[in-house]
Amino acid sequence: MSATLLWHLRVLAGWLPRAGVRLLVPLAAGFEIANVASRLTALDGRRTESGTEPYRLGALETAWRNLERAGTPSETRAALTASPWGDPGGDTPWALVTGMRMAAVRRTAVAVQPARRWAQGRAVLLAAREVFVYHRSLAEPVLRDAARLLGSRAMAAATYEEFRERLPLTAHWVLVDIDIPGELWRAEARWWRAVQADGAALLREGRYGPPAIVGAVALLSVDAWRTRAALESAVRGGRPREVFDALV
Repeated sequence: MSATLLWHLRVLAGWLPRAGVRLLVPLAAGFEIANVASRLTALDGRRTESGTEPYRLGALETAWRNLERAGTPSETRAALTASPWGDPGGDTPWALVTGMRMAAVRRTAVAVQPARRWAQGRAVLLAAREVFVYHRSLAEPVLRDAARLLGSRAMAAATYEEFRERLPLTAHWVLVDIDIPGELWRAEARWWRAVQADGAALLREGRYGPPAIVGAVALLSVDAWRTRAALESAVRGGRPREVFDALV
């Protein structure tokens, strides 16, 4: 499903003027992150999924050609630092990927105004999961990017409860009624539902321009996510009804 989504985005990019393609690049950043994560796994000597090839990004690439040539994690960090991704703050696989994920949030919030609300919600989920589920300390560049969207008080919180209370109103919505970090999967599902609702609203505006482009990408992405979730659920033998209801 991910490859199909990327193909649709590349077709869309082919029909758009240059300004429209610039909107798509940060929205498609997850594919470049996946390429880097797979590359790091190979560099670490671990086997990757059989037959897996890097996503072909075309006009949606940020810096993949340089990143693909990196032969070590340190070289990967250097390539990121010299690109719009910026310095991830470390050269471990976790630091590199986490830095890219938060940088993608930052780039989306700056370059794609209709998606800023989603970027803030994604920053909340990423920070909460890393700090309060996995108990990892975020590198300085990651903290800086998160603070730009969520505020320095939230990012200085010592507990999940403090973090949630200190979030700005524009970002707090994603954690409403999510009382413990172990329930963040529900916040993730809420985030996707918000992307769907907002994307549909953008398309209903009926005018050609950035809102329609972003709305189309949103609905294509939601469809891919739901299909992937359904397939994974089927492979695992299905999930309890209440979990499925939360996802849809």
